[in-house]
Amino acid sequence: MKTIEKENKYIAGTYKRFPLEIAGGKGSIAVDSDGKEYIDLASGIAVNTFGYSDPEWTAAVTKQLTTLQHTSNLYYTDPCCTLAEILCTKTGMKKVFFSNSGAEANECAIKAARKYAEKNGKQTTILTLENSFHGRTLTTLAATGQDSFHTDFLPLTEGFCHTPANDIAALKTAFDVYSPCAVMFEIVQGEGGVNPLELEFVKAIEELCRKNDALMIVDEVQTGNGRCGSLYAYMQYGISPDVVTTAKGLGGGLPIGATMLSDKVQDIFTYGSHGSTFGGNPVCCAGAVNIISRITDNLLDGVKERSELIRSMLSGSEGVVSVSGLGLMLGIKTEKPASEIVEKCIKNGVLVITAKDKVRLLPPLNIPLELLEKAVNVIIDACKA
Repeated sequence: MKTIEKENKYIAGTYKRFPLEIAGGKGSIAVDSDGKEYIDLASGIAVNTFGYSDPEWTAAVTKQLTTLQHTSNLYYTDPCCTLAEILCTKTGMKKVFFSNSGAEANECAIKAARKYAEKNGKQTTILTLENSFHGRTLTTLAATGQDSFHTDFLPLTEGFCHTPANDIAALKTAFDVYSPCAVMFEIVQGEGGVNPLELEFVKAIEELCRKNDALMIVDEVQTGNGRCGSLYAYMQYGISPDVVTTAKGLGGGLPIGATMLSDKVQDIFTYGSHGSTFGGNPVCCAGAVNIISRITDNLLDGVKERSELIRSMLSGSEGVVSVSGLGLMLGIKTEKPASEIVEKCIKNGVLVITAKDKVRLLPPLNIPLELLEKAVNVIIDACKA
């Protein structure tokens, strides 16, 4: 039985997959089951930080896999502690809780906010932004400011309200009406269409959180780990979050989530108040240590260089309306439907995905410039009338 037939027979139909079976890959090149090669500008939705089968990452993971693949959180393990130390050192945060995904990292952040509110006698409402996306559990769906994700799953977890992005007046009104204990937001709304928040709006969030003793939670699940041209995207906005969540590219291809806690909430979780069977898994943490250790200033300069190359090539191209985003998290608004562009690109050996009505690009951070240029030319051709 062929793979697609097995899929249709045995796997829940939650994904609208392309008629393409990825069988392997090396670097920025994916290979399908027929041996055809594709330049991958999606990276498993911002997961494969250094592409497929990266030798350094593979060596680090393999070494750990043949040493200790798992033990429970009743014992100490070095990879977990080393990764936490690196993250805290690089961000200035104080403590980390490890989980398995972005949704779980955001769940942890929400629990931290609720516990902080309870401890300090505050309202427990959490404010998020319209057009946001924070995960697919019932609680992170409630946090997500898109009604289309709520359909069929009501009632969702209570205690969330939403306000328009980049509207400071509405933000202030939301604080007056709901007295939120926290504000959770993405620096670039990924699933919402690759839309960066305006600097003034983010600064207003920080000011209102400080004034009202509300936690500022930055969701860096997709934007983080070098993706936007800095270790974490919030660093380009000059703010100091109370909680930062991340996942996706952190593990380089293995499932891991992290919730980083500032000094304000570093001790909010106590014995028994949270947990995860696989959180801090030694193999996943070893992979993440390798990834984070390689996100250097030189690499980030390369991310910015590649971002500028993409923008300059697409600027003024026929059929391209605009380009949004930050670093190597970019959205292309096209005259043709984005789905049509994606299909043409796949046919011509380039993997791209969508975000609402845009073509979304999330290439490996170290994609060779010549490969990137070749792939962008394929996109340009696909956009032409």
